[in-house]
Amino acid sequence: MSTRAVWFVTGAGRGMGVDIAKAALAAGHQVVATGRNTEAVARVLGENDDLLVAELDITSPASAQAAVEAAVTRFGRIDVLVNNAATFQAGYFEEISPEKFRAQVETNLFGPLNVTRAALPVLRAQRSGHVVTISSTAGLVGQEFCVAYATAKFALEGWMESLRFDVAPYGIRTTIVEPGFFRTELLEEASTAWPDVSIGDYAARTAPTIDGWRSMNGKQAGDPAKFAKALVAVIDRDEPPLRWVAGADAVAVVEQKAHELLAQVGAYRELSSSLAHDDAAASA
Repeated sequence: MSTRAVWFVTGAGRGMGVDIAKAALAAGHQVVATGRNTEAVARVLGENDDLLVAELDITSPASAQAAVEAAVTRFGRIDVLVNNAATFQAGYFEEISPEKFRAQVETNLFGPLNVTRAALPVLRAQRSGHVVTISSTAGLVGQEFCVAYATAKFALEGWMESLRFDVAPYGIRTTIVEPGFFRTELLEEASTAWPDVSIGDYAARTAPTIDGWRSMNGKQAGDPAKFAKALVAVIDRDEPPLRWVAGADAVAVVEQKAHELLAQVGAYRELSSSLAHDDAAASA
């Protein structure tokens, strides 16, 4: 996308969303920066003639519709939708209450669905557009203490991989982004929820694991500003990718998963390939 575009970014009040909005503006695009707290979004992004700050609770379909309408009223279109907003529910499965588990899926899966459902009629009418969804390496590789987060991200990737076939006939592209560990605010208390149930069998593992996750905050290797600049460059390409793995750690994790999948397929190739109906034998 070599021309000036309208970017719609969710979760633009903190974390990667701030850097993505700034990078898009720096590249000459117009930006709709959304968040629950519009004052916080405006404070971190400042004033810019190419910027619209809009209120958005991604868990509310009505809020998503209102934000999309505000974007179209201001800029006339939406070219790039970036589903970025997310939270992190940490913990072992049995120590996450059903309510907290559902809340994680509601935010990290149904949130992007709500926003995209509101935006797609605009993109279809234009016969152009790009849906970009920020997933995670946890959307491809299961990780300890990430069972709820990975559940939502795995589902998010399945939705995106399938959505591309729905919308491609209308000139709409899709890209899944899988970042590794970047120095964002995801591990801060405002974005992370720790287990709310205590089970004795897990106790010896839970406390030190929480300490380990907390100790990572502010020490992640990835630079979110570099990530955002690279993301804008990737999406601005004439042929943007269906999937972009971001960060050296993410590349290593995804490569390992790919090798493991191929090895597992190969180990049972003969057995797996012998399960078809034997029509000749049946007719005899």
